[in-house]
Amino acid sequence: MFLDQVVIDVKAGKGGDGMVAFRREKYVPDGGPAGGDGGNGGDVVLMVEEGLRTLMDFRFNRHFKAPAGENGMSKGMHGRGSEDLIVKVPPGTTVRDAESGALIGDLVDNGQTLTVAKGGRGGRGNTRFASARNPAPEIAENGEPGQDRKIELELKVLADVGLVGFPSVGKSTLLSVISAARPKIGAYHFTTLVPNLGMVTTSDGRSFAAADLPGLIEGASQGVGLGTQFLRHIERTRVILHVIDMSGMEGRDPYEDYLSINKELASHNLRLMERPQIIVANKMDMPEAEENLKKFRKEIAKEQEDEFADPIPIFPVSGVSKKGLEPLLNATADLIDVTPEFPLYADEVEEETVRYGFNPEGPEFSIDRDSDAAWVLSGEALERLFQMTNFEHDETVMRFARQLRGMGVDEALRARGAKDGDIVRIGGYEFEFVE
Repeated sequence: MFLDQVVIDVKAGKGGDGMVAFRREKYVPDGGPAGGDGGNGGDVVLMVEEGLRTLMDFRFNRHFKAPAGENGMSKGMHGRGSEDLIVKVPPGTTVRDAESGALIGDLVDNGQTLTVAKGGRGGRGNTRFASARNPAPEIAENGEPGQDRKIELELKVLADVGLVGFPSVGKSTLLSVISAARPKIGAYHFTTLVPNLGMVTTSDGRSFAAADLPGLIEGASQGVGLGTQFLRHIERTRVILHVIDMSGMEGRDPYEDYLSINKELASHNLRLMERPQIIVANKMDMPEAEENLKKFRKEIAKEQEDEFADPIPIFPVSGVSKKGLEPLLNATADLIDVTPEFPLYADEVEEETVRYGFNPEGPEFSIDRDSDAAWVLSGEALERLFQMTNFEHDETVMRFARQLRGMGVDEALRARGAKDGDIVRIGGYEFEFVE
């Protein structure tokens, strides 16, 4: 099975909790605070593994969680930071945020890495909170939660050359004779259901990767047939080999086939028409193929608007008898040598510019009313502060109350009509509002 698109959940590791501890040694009175910091949580990192060809590893495992950092310890010992979770993906994987659709990265080179979820920092121990006014604090932080998100992985096969054309024009046969790939070959439409990749070596020692893509039909870019599912794999190719059944044995006109396939490529992504094409006139060992090729050359000549431009190269070949393949492969290798790579996401890359403007400061929290008349507080900054508060120590609870007051929570609740004794809810925890 070939899997080229999947949504996965990634969660970075939580930071370790800081510790409240004091020095308790003989002959050392009033030793002071000695609680260590927690270690940082691990990141979730995607890394390219060149041996992978599909996203099949994600079919049954779509949840990835990095380990948490170690908690702080007594005697001022810090917890150990966690190792990152490495998730291997095939080359050619595009990574997007599943909710916003924003491009996160494009992984192409072997060993290339991309951090998709950042681990939380470790909480501070009570050693960090000692001051002249409070030399023995019982205050420590919990570790910061790790980043949690959904990401979409989309594979676009890495190949220098893409073989496109109608079903049963001989693409799979052609790939099987020019490379060591062994795709399924049958005398019926849509024998090829997944892209097949093969390495091709020319007579002069040059090599390139070629992909045989499932057959396109008219309307493929709108979802007809298999085309809409695999058209994305053509986007990375630098040269397109347009394979045409010149025998016309299925009752189709070769020139009409040529126009239809180009129309579908342009409908999917207009930039695909920037890629140089070589027309492969296949099945030349069949009757009427020579006559059809003459007509085809005349139609192509009429289409050429610039009389001084180089004509579109046409190579008559036979995949079965292997005739005409060497000139085709050498010409393809020559074209690859002079064709640059086409950037896929140039339009989506944000410019690194600094923008100055007035951003009015809004509240870092929101207040809602629950069905049982309880006040519900929410907001990223407030919830993060709540999760990093250790409620086992009174001093830490008082510090949390001061932080809420500093954020303006008390004033906002009073303005909304909160009274002494009302229930205030943050997440799954409840507090009593005190005037």
